[in-house]
Amino acid sequence: MPIPFIDLKAQYRAIQAEIDAAIREVIESTAFIGGRHAQAFEASFARYCGVSRAVGASSGTTALHLAFAALGVGPGDEVITVPNTFIATAEMISITGARPVFVDVEDATLNMDPAKLKAAITPRTKAIVPVHLYGQIADMDPILKIAREIPVVEDAAQAHGAEYRGRRAGQMGRAATYSFYPGKVLGAYGDAGVVVTNDEALAKKMEMLANHGRTGKYEHETPAFNYRLDGMQAAILSVKLKHLDGWLERRRARAQAYTRLLEDAVATPKEMPCARHIYTYYVIRTGHRDRVQAALKERGIDAIIHYPVPLHLQPAYRHLGHKKGDFPVAERQAGEILSLPLYAELEEGQIKEIVEVILSAV
Repeated sequence: MPIPFIDLKAQYRAIQAEIDAAIREVIESTAFIGGRHAQAFEASFARYCGVSRAVGASSGTTALHLAFAALGVGPGDEVITVPNTFIATAEMISITGARPVFVDVEDATLNMDPAKLKAAITPRTKAIVPVHLYGQIADMDPILKIAREIPVVEDAAQAHGAEYRGRRAGQMGRAATYSFYPGKVLGAYGDAGVVVTNDEALAKKMEMLANHGRTGKYEHETPAFNYRLDGMQAAILSVKLKHLDGWLERRRARAQAYTRLLEDAVATPKEMPCARHIYTYYVIRTGHRDRVQAALKERGIDAIIHYPVPLHLQPAYRHLGHKKGDFPVAERQAGEILSLPLYAELEEGQIKEIVEVILSAV
């Protein structure tokens, strides 16, 4: 039988009654935009992250834009991030008129390398954006120490429930942004996102910006955006949030099974001793990546590359003037990485089948 990269149907079937009831409630209450369902989810997710505020957004991408806009990032500024991430991270920096500045990543975790951060800071640096890649939080203590007074915005699109020294994203930086794209470990049934923060003034500003700069029904302080979280997605996310920790534990167990079976054949993910990796993606590294992916595809097993071309080598960022060799770790890993199927409903027999194909291929 084919093995999908993620099985959202299996997840839905397990909680179908709860999901269907939540959807009916939204329709019956007609609270489609904002309203009590969005407010309830924002409060619940803030508690889950251990922060005081959560501001809903229409996607993880617009959540990033909200954070940057509220911090006053704009033309002439620079924002530091990493090149081995989805384009949304750098894209929202560009949308503000600021310039993305890339720093390379650590070889073990593929997260921002604090040792390379200081050299990238200039008087124009307005914010620093570590990306918690694949479900593991970046090494935040040295990043925050180097940042000093520069705001740190954590891109936690892949880090729902991940921890670093007992803290979750949003407890460390000035703010953290999450995506609830359907394939995430906490996914909506469409686009949705949120910004979490302990900064009340920043939260109020983001709420205003997300809703047309509105301070009253027809009073607007500034031209802004329509980035509101809709009630349907919020209600669905409220149901799923109750199950998240259980799903994460099952994901971690399946990731550990992969590691036991594969660690002598390929490079398996490295979990920092101070971290709780939630394995949004289980990413192996091998010099035989293309052969392994082709063998898996032949058996009907879906494996994906996150992400095959670093941002500094994308046509969209050609104007920054980077060339091959500028960020060697990010470039090297782009040719080695492969994300394997991983979800709470993945069965032991399926993992063994996937491993057998990989071992044969390498």
